[in-house]
Amino acid sequence: MGFGADMGVRPDGSTSTHDRNRTRRVLRRDTNTQMAIDTDDRPRTTRSERRAIADRPRSRWTYWRRRIVALLIIPALWFTWSITGALTAPGTDTTAARIAQWARFHHLGWAVTLAEKVQYQFTQPETGGTVSAIPTVDASSAAPAPSPSASATVTKIPTSTAPGNLTPLAQGSVPNEGVWQPMYSVKGEVAARATYIRPDNEHTGFLVGVVWMDPKLVSFKLHPGFQVPGGGGWTEENQIPGSLRSSVLATFNSGFTMVDARGGFWQKGKMVNELRTGGASMVVGDDGSLDVRSWEGGTPGPEVNTVRQNLVLMVNGGELTPEVTNSQVTSEWGATIGNAAFVWRSAVGVRNDGSVIFVAGPAMNIQSLAKIMKAAGCVRAMQLDINPSWTNYITYTQDNGQTTPHMFPDGAQPNPWRYLTPSTRDFVGVYPRP
Repeated sequence: MGFGADMGVRPDGSTSTHDRNRTRRVLRRDTNTQMAIDTDDRPRTTRSERRAIADRPRSRWTYWRRRIVALLIIPALWFTWSITGALTAPGTDTTAARIAQWARFHHLGWAVTLAEKVQYQFTQPETGGTVSAIPTVDASSAAPAPSPSASATVTKIPTSTAPGNLTPLAQGSVPNEGVWQPMYSVKGEVAARATYIRPDNEHTGFLVGVVWMDPKLVSFKLHPGFQVPGGGGWTEENQIPGSLRSSVLATFNSGFTMVDARGGFWQKGKMVNELRTGGASMVVGDDGSLDVRSWEGGTPGPEVNTVRQNLVLMVNGGELTPEVTNSQVTSEWGATIGNAAFVWRSAVGVRNDGSVIFVAGPAMNIQSLAKIMKAAGCVRAMQLDINPSWTNYITYTQDNGQTTPHMFPDGAQPNPWRYLTPSTRDFVGVYPRP
């Protein structure tokens, strides 16, 4: 047969439908075969080359993703290391206090201030209220007078004149408010007295503790903390020394962190921050004396042991300073919560006779604190630390060879053992005068 017969061509030259479909299939098969041949003629790629081509966009993303993760991990590791060190450091500070202090040391004071302001909106002290009775000062903290033998000659040791009872600042009457109670003794003489007083006419349900100390019977040492002011090489330890634990009478808190104190810390030639002329200064002498004054400038003299500054004076010349009476002034009292908030505060001051006053308690703003210092007879006074985590006065007794702390005033929150272990912050130790 010829070509026409093979393709199903009829004698009349036409083709059937079946034959036409078969022709199309043959042509399509031949075309596909040619295309396959053409494709096979292209260069072949290996499996690794095909994988590299497929993975090329993913590799670029992986490159940047790994670097972004690395940039995030480095600060995360530093933060973990740093905050863990703060939380596991020696001392008795609460977790909240440690975190707040860590934040202030790392330029996050604004965040702490914001948190404290928000917290204050929910924890403001209530106004009004009554006090049923004035607490009795812990009798166990008063050292008994020695009993001289019949043949002994009793010599009266020098003492300061006991202060008169305080006149209450709040209206109304509470039995024994402002009446001094013996706190502890030295050589049979009362070396410290304490009392309670309501802070003002608004917060009449709260009591503030006031302590009077006789500088003729007690001496003072300022102990630097290992974080405030920090560093080493100080002449005094960051806790009550073992050699003095059997004789320590009391301790009380110092001022703000050095970041917020607006002043310096100087001890026998070693210094953290420059002493600021005009800054409120607690000055402890080599003789164990304690003075409060506006720093006159210059380098401390050879008779000075320690200078600790904190803000500005609140009482000077027996009167409230303009920074206190001017309600618009807040920056002088620290960025924490300023002067208007009614919170736990503390202060130290001196009277004309050199005796020392310490105050700590709740529900005080800067004005009410200053008024209490003035009412206690202070001619010069300065604010110390604020907030319940840091304000306290602690007395000590010896019980079977164990030094036991007693907290004052009632309601003070810091751990009473805080200065019997390494302290994060500086504090003042009160010891018997030789």
